[in-house]
Amino acid sequence: MQHSISNTRLPWLVVSGAAGQIFEIPGLEMAGMRLREQRLPDPAELIPLPFGSALFQLPQRRPIGYDRSQDQFLVLDEFEGQPVFAVGAFIAPAYTQILLAAYQSPPGAEPLPLFAYSAVGWRGEQFITAGVRVDSDIRQDPAYFNGRLIEQQAAALLARFPGNRLVEHLVENCVRRYACPAAQNLALGRWEAPIPTSPACNARCVGCISKQNGTCVPETQQRIRFVPTPEEIAEYTVPHLETAPRPVVSFGQGCEGEPLLQGELLEAAIRLIRSRTASGTINLNTNASRPEVIDRLCVAGLDSLRVSLNSARPDYYRAYYRPAGYDWPEVAESLRIARRHKRWISLNYFIFPGFTDDREEIAALIDLVRDHKIDYIQMRNLNIDPEWYCDALGLGPAAPHAVGILSWMEQIRTKAPWIRFGYFNPPKEEWQAA
Repeated sequence: MQHSISNTRLPWLVVSGAAGQIFEIPGLEMAGMRLREQRLPDPAELIPLPFGSALFQLPQRRPIGYDRSQDQFLVLDEFEGQPVFAVGAFIAPAYTQILLAAYQSPPGAEPLPLFAYSAVGWRGEQFITAGVRVDSDIRQDPAYFNGRLIEQQAAALLARFPGNRLVEHLVENCVRRYACPAAQNLALGRWEAPIPTSPACNARCVGCISKQNGTCVPETQQRIRFVPTPEEIAEYTVPHLETAPRPVVSFGQGCEGEPLLQGELLEAAIRLIRSRTASGTINLNTNASRPEVIDRLCVAGLDSLRVSLNSARPDYYRAYYRPAGYDWPEVAESLRIARRHKRWISLNYFIFPGFTDDREEIAALIDLVRDHKIDYIQMRNLNIDPEWYCDALGLGPAAPHAVGILSWMEQIRTKAPWIRFGYFNPPKEEWQAA
C-alpha cells in the first residue's frame, strides 16, 4: 500500500515564515527525528503527503535540515533575513508516521498542541512526508466527505430522533463543532458510528485530548457532559447496525472518559441492542481497567475489544496513563478474559518513532501479542508534543536501538504471523471470514 520515493536526493526542507507562509529551502534536505535525535529518512519511508493532511507551523521551534555538501544537520534561525520556524505534517487518517518533524526548541518553550507532528519536505510540485498507509479502508478518507450532504443528513438525523440527547450531542458537538469523521459517518448512515457515554475517566493520560489539568495545553475536544440512557443508545444504533454498509458501533470515543466506568449502562445497552438486532459489530474502545466489567460485556454480546496502549512495558505505560484505581495487571486480565470469550482483540497502539521501534519495546510487545493472541494492531499516531512525551517517560535524547517503523512491522509479523495491521475497527464480517 506504500508509494515510495526512490530518488537518492531527499526532498527539500520545508519551513514557515512568521506570518505562516510555507516554503522550501533549496539546498537543504528534509530531516526527521526519532525521539530527539536527527535522522535522514530512508527513501523507502517517503510518500506524497496524503490528501486531507494538515501542515502546522511549530512556534518557537527552529527547523533542522541536512546540508549534503557539508554532510551535517543545520539549524536555521532565518532565511534571507527573515525568521523561520519548523513545520510538521499532521497526516490524514489511515496513515502512520515514520519520523517526527525535526526541530530545535528554545529553553522554556511551551508545549505544542495535541497533534502528531511528522517530518515533511518538498519535491517537484508536492509535499512529501515520512509515513505509510496501514489501512486500505476509506471510512475516513477526506475525499469521501461532502460537507453539504453531511449537514443535510445531520439535520435529518436530529429530526428522526427528536429528544434523543445523545443524537443531539453527536450532531451539534461532534459533527458541527469538531467535524468528527465518525459522527459524520453516522449522519451519512455508513460504516462505524460512535457511542460516547462517560464524562469521567480513571486514567490521567499525559496527552489526553479531552481533559488537561494543570497544563497550558488546550484540549482538542470537550467531553460529553451527561450519561445517556440505554434507550437513547439503542434508538439510533439499531437502525445503523441494520442498514449501514459494514456496520460497527463503538463505545469509547475521544470526546469522553473511560466507558468502563459506565459498565452497567454499557451492559444494559448491549443487551437492548441485541434484543432488537443481531446485525453488525458492537465494539468497545477502552483502557481495559475493569476486567470484571469486560467479562459481563462479553456475556451480554460485545463483539470486539480495542485496548489503548502507549507501551507494552508496565513502567512506561504507567508514566503516560497515570492510572487511578487500576494498574497493568488489570489490563492483562481484561485481555485474558476477552480471549477466553473468543472476542476479537485489537491494540490501539500509539506509534512514537524511536520508542515504539526500540528493541526492548518490540520484545515486550511481541510477548504481549503472543501471550494473548492479539488479532490486530491499530497503528495510531500519538498526538502529543514529542519533547513533552520524552520528558514524561524519562526517555533519553537518542534512539540507538530503534529499527524503524517499517522494520518494526516486519519483526512483529515474523514472531506473530497471524497479526494484522490497520487503523480502524474492522467489522466482524471481515475478521470472521479471515
